[in-house]
Amino acid sequence: MKEILEYLFNHHTLSKSQAKAIMIEIAQNKFNATEVTSFISIFLMRNITLEELKGFREALLQMAVPVNFNTNDSIDIVGTGGDGKNTINISTLASFVVAGTGQKVTKHGNYGASTVTGSSNVLEALGYQFKKTSDELNQDLEKANICFLHAPYFHPALQSVGALRKSLGLRTFFNLLGPLVNPAKPQFSVIGVYNLEIARIYQYLLQKENQEFVLVHGMDGYDEISLTQDSKIITKSGENIYSAEDLGFKPVDAENIEAGKTIEETAEIFKNILEGNGTDSQNAVVLVNAVVALYHTQKYGTYEDCLTLAKESLFEGKALNSLKLLVDG
Repeated sequence: MKEILEYLFNHHTLSKSQAKAIMIEIAQNKFNATEVTSFISIFLMRNITLEELKGFREALLQMAVPVNFNTNDSIDIVGTGGDGKNTINISTLASFVVAGTGQKVTKHGNYGASTVTGSSNVLEALGYQFKKTSDELNQDLEKANICFLHAPYFHPALQSVGALRKSLGLRTFFNLLGPLVNPAKPQFSVIGVYNLEIARIYQYLLQKENQEFVLVHGMDGYDEISLTQDSKIITKSGENIYSAEDLGFKPVDAENIEAGKTIEETAEIFKNILEGNGTDSQNAVVLVNAVVALYHTQKYGTYEDCLTLAKESLFEGKALNSLKLLVDG
């Protein structure tokens, strides 16, 4: 590792093959915590390159525990995290709204590293027990239209650095890898990114693949459509900036979509929203991300049709039912 660190400290970047090899060695615990911390810290001082991201991702996918699903028509709604905004779990809430419409969701998530409450934290607090096998995940998907892949169960490399990431409490390049290494390999992905430079790298990477994608970015630094300012939405066919009104909603104030100060508080807010008791701002930001996801699949008609479906799911208890079916089994 010493040679690698010296190489990087001299302003060099890694090739795809070098990045892949290092990630595999990190997963195999070949370096001590100080060495890995030093390695991660380099990428806090500069952005990751496309080749580095490709190499790290290839390694994680190669080492991932394989899963097999009975569908090739699922979607994941996921953000990089690390935007420092401490919002409610918008992507996960939107996932249940989408599942409530009948669309299959293969959600990939983890404990919060640079935030208090990640998707794994909130679902665990609500009583969900993480599943490890394809059979269990398929059963969840069949009954609830959603399953949840807890990242450390499927990525040994993430397990080996989990405690270190949490102790750092900072956004690292692992935030960028999470949305790209869902073992379910969903056909559709809605990925929230916290800045436009990272959006560009994702765009270059995903355009070369068969997978459909939508990248979303709140222009004031959110890794989702926040409705607090305009949002940039990038697809294979182009990119546009949309105001809240363009998307069918009113603007919201940042403080009205904040999470709780603890995992328990945030889980209570999460459940409250799905029970139909969310505020107008909370409902709006969840719905808009769900609508964009539904529209992305091109299966549910116009944007307005998708908005109607999402509202039915949230306000008629379909999204809540998906949560209950997932948690209660």
